[in-house]
Amino acid sequence: MYTVNLRQWAESDFEPFAEMNAAPEVMRFLLPMSRSESQDVFNRLRSDLDRRGWGVWAVDVDGVFAGMVGLHVPDYDLPFSPCTEVLWRLRKEFWGRGVAFKAASKAVDFGFSNVGLDEIVSFTTPLNLRSIRLMERLGFRRDHQGDFYHPEVPEGNDFRRHVLYRKTRPDNASHSPISPTA
Repeated sequence: MYTVNLRQWAESDFEPFAEMNAAPEVMRFLLPMSRSESQDVFNRLRSDLDRRGWGVWAVDVDGVFAGMVGLHVPDYDLPFSPCTEVLWRLRKEFWGRGVAFKAASKAVDFGFSNVGLDEIVSFTTPLNLRSIRLMERLGFRRDHQGDFYHPEVPEGNDFRRHVLYRKTRPDNASHSPISPTA
């Protein structure tokens, strides 16, 4: 068995983060990311966590950087804005091991219990079946009326159309603080 933790980013996470963002299979359904774009995202994720106390965390599996999972408030206009989304991206060697489910579950629980969110969304291109299955495993439900064309994806791109999934705070979600590393 292995331990999955969500934590603040360390400087040593940048190289595997940039490599993950450059891996064609990992980025198959996302826009390509240059090294400098990875650096900008890396800095922003660290800053958001420092500023808010929550956001997109580094995922640590038994002391090894596995990827990122967390809560993100999109800074672009979506048809259902304002919103908070749960997102994930893992290095390929951590796929298929339940890491994304464990980490995303922690992030969602944190969003409902600590942040006090009433709803969390998740979205992806309809072709990204692995992410859709994970959304469903996490208890998110498809909002067919909410499907949209992602404003950050250029027109003509096959991945512009997105499906929307939603999850509302369970009635029994406590508002007692939990740690994403618990």
